[in-house]
Amino acid sequence: MYDPLINASPKNQPLAESYWLDNIPLGHTAPALINAQSTDVAIIGGGYTGLLTAYYLATEFNIDCHVLEANQIGFGASARNAGFVLKGSGRLSYSQMAKRWDIDTAKGIYNEFTQAVARVDDLITSNGINCDRQEKGYLKIAHNQPAMQFMQNAAAFIESNFGDSAEFIQPDEFKQRYMNHHQAFGALRMNDGFGINPVKLLLGYKQLIQDAGVMLSEHSCVVDWVEESGIHRLITDKDELRAKRVICAGNGYTPKQFNQRIDNKYLPILSNVIVTEPISVELLQQAGIFTHQVAMDTRILKYYYRLLPDNRLLFGGRGAVWGKDATNPKYGYRLKQALNKCFPALVACKVDFNWTGWIAAAFDDMPHVFEQNGVGYSLGYCGAGVSFSSQAAYRLAQSLTGEKIPNLPLYRSPLPQMPFAQLRRWGQWGYYHYGFIKDKFTF
Repeated sequence: MYDPLINASPKNQPLAESYWLDNIPLGHTAPALINAQSTDVAIIGGGYTGLLTAYYLATEFNIDCHVLEANQIGFGASARNAGFVLKGSGRLSYSQMAKRWDIDTAKGIYNEFTQAVARVDDLITSNGINCDRQEKGYLKIAHNQPAMQFMQNAAAFIESNFGDSAEFIQPDEFKQRYMNHHQAFGALRMNDGFGINPVKLLLGYKQLIQDAGVMLSEHSCVVDWVEESGIHRLITDKDELRAKRVICAGNGYTPKQFNQRIDNKYLPILSNVIVTEPISVELLQQAGIFTHQVAMDTRILKYYYRLLPDNRLLFGGRGAVWGKDATNPKYGYRLKQALNKCFPALVACKVDFNWTGWIAAAFDDMPHVFEQNGVGYSLGYCGAGVSFSSQAAYRLAQSLTGEKIPNLPLYRSPLPQMPFAQLRRWGQWGYYHYGFIKDKFTF
């Protein structure tokens, strides 16, 4: 498997053997870049962020842009994720944000995350994107007693400081109305998250930019980036694209040596997902799964899950540390064991799909959407990019065109350097062991 800290580039990589891609045709690929071409804004990466940045530049600001995708639209994280549209990104809680900065900054970030969910919802509705949107509701499940108190406090913090609805559901009510989850101690419920089919959403975004007349080149991996006399030469294995300005939108699939603005400033992390066989209505009742709302627990090494439209259960979590171990079946087996502990009635339920994908985390546990002197990037979604990528794309487009954007840490500070970058994988390995122990015995 492609490993961004090992391999020089992601070109010539296969698509994931995922549930999403099992029966969804990706359609015709756009031609690769041939002959030297020029554009105002070059966008590297054809996932959610890249496609939507191009969409907003073209439709709202009438800017000429060109999207370069290393493989095929549907290769990267935008087609490998679990399809969770959530209010949040990074690892910081809102109370932690208020302590790190102040309450107004925390409120500003909360508003950005809220707008992100609404933006995805509007893109789906206004453009008729058929992406299997499910019922609204995001359940943040407390995995032990201390976490329950933390979730109660979080609900009170959001309601008192942000004026938004954040319902804490007591354990008994949660098990009767939502999930008879055997490791749940209640949950915080936000009413505006929802699940979608990520590939159908991605193809909807691809159609948007094609309808807007945006140039798209698939199988056009950037292997060198040369800056000279105010022009960026993006060199592919076939030719080059010259641009006045550049947006880097590869997130966790960006190679470790790509551009000095982002090199050694993020950690790619493998996420692992399993999807079961279809579950009968009777077995779902026996298991106590009564909702299609998206759910995630409070562990350091989080599990996330939702019931899909065809009554399969999707269950995800962290995978291997190194890409060479990504397809080791033990990681899928561990997820199934975790699923069994949550819902013992599903022990005999078979797993039909298991795949992995890269997400990206910044050293300060928050995403950075940053543009300076005509070069921008968005990195560090930490697994919540389905929603926030839409807001990040809009802010990048605004920034490139000189519009004022909110004065928030998300947008005003570049990615911090990863300390001891050569050892970051070993640090991740140690953190996983720490997280396993902490999740098991404390909060």
